[in-house]
Amino acid sequence: MGRLGWGKHFGGLAARLDGAFGSDGAFAHDRLRFVDFVDDVEELLEEVARREHGDEEAADGFEEFVLRHYGG
Repeated sequence: MGRLGWGKHFGGLAARLDGAFGSDGAFAHDRLRFVDFVDDVEELLEEVARREHGDEEAADGFEEFVLRHYGG
């Protein structure tokens, strides 16, 4: 995000994703379904893209990419 100039948004994004990972850094499947987590992240990225570029298309394809590669 820093390379894209979106670093100033990272603190807010990290706070909104709090609880998705355990203290060991592993995804907390017992608290949140991975599909829901990916959907939430895509929505957050779209929000940042709207603010920075006036268009959420910069985040298009994120959810599909992640689920295809990591969704099992």
